[in-house]
Amino acid sequence: MKHSIAVLGAGSWGTSLALVLEENGHDVRLWGNHVEQMREINEAHTNKRYLPDVTLAAGIKGYTDLAEAIKDVDVILFVVPTKAIRSVAKQVSSLLTKPAIIVHASKGLEQDTHKRVSEILAEEIPVALREAIVVLSGPSHAEEVANKDITTITSASENEAAAKFVQDIFMNDYFRIYTNSDVIGVEMGAALKNIIAVGAGVLHGLGYGDNAKAALMTRGLAEISRLGVSFGANPLTFIGLSGVGDLIVTCTSVHSRNWRAGDMIGQGKALPEILESMGMIVEGVATTKAAYELAAEKGVDMPITNAIYDVLYQDVTAREAILHLMTRDGKSE
Repeated sequence: MKHSIAVLGAGSWGTSLALVLEENGHDVRLWGNHVEQMREINEAHTNKRYLPDVTLAAGIKGYTDLAEAIKDVDVILFVVPTKAIRSVAKQVSSLLTKPAIIVHASKGLEQDTHKRVSEILAEEIPVALREAIVVLSGPSHAEEVANKDITTITSASENEAAAKFVQDIFMNDYFRIYTNSDVIGVEMGAALKNIIAVGAGVLHGLGYGDNAKAALMTRGLAEISRLGVSFGANPLTFIGLSGVGDLIVTCTSVHSRNWRAGDMIGQGKALPEILESMGMIVEGVATTKAAYELAAEKGVDMPITNAIYDVLYQDVTAREAILHLMTRDGKSE
């Protein structure tokens, strides 16, 4: 069945998800703030800043008018940076004229409040204007999805029917979706793996090899699980697609902005210079601060996260942070 879907956020991930939805026969509206970018999408059918080698389907229509983009749609998919979720959700709430299924594919925690994205959406969009909130997350590079590489991710919601609905609208022969009811676990895994990916990049930049990477990912997953479980997540979620799956893809690929940022830190570049050169949001930097503060509040032991926080925010060198980690007292696994 054909559905009308507004994709909010015309970066690489939002554009790639729009491509999947359009190919599956849906009416897709892609919203963004930049007039020139939307003109390029509508006239040249490209989005060269974010997906330089991809031709977009003519059926994907670009909008800068949010009211027009979400008018009478069945689904609203948020793919904006975490720091913009609340402000965009407020706008959506003021403009919606009928209830819609609210989906998000953003991976992060809100600064100061430390809230997950679904919590922000629930606060800003009244129950009367949303049929359900669904999280779309898992191991997925936008560039590979746009090229129709095999990808498998998770549709998570407390509303089983809504999770299955989102599964149905996205599924095809290269994009497979599994449902999950553990929203907390899926969102925490999605957000926290970006911290570990920064660390993996740092190791590469410093010249360390596979042993160090395996240690970081394994012990990093233990930290992710500990913090997630302290908020009520199912520990089994972290060995699934939105846990270890997302961790693997983000810690091992040059496609990952978090890995690339960490790699440059390992090479000795300054964080402000790195963030300016990236031209896109590096969610792991802000998430590190949020996770560090959350762990302190909850009394959860997260030594790797603490070390990465020290490098990003306390002017500790990467080698000093690694030495501190490696010389801690021995403990059981």
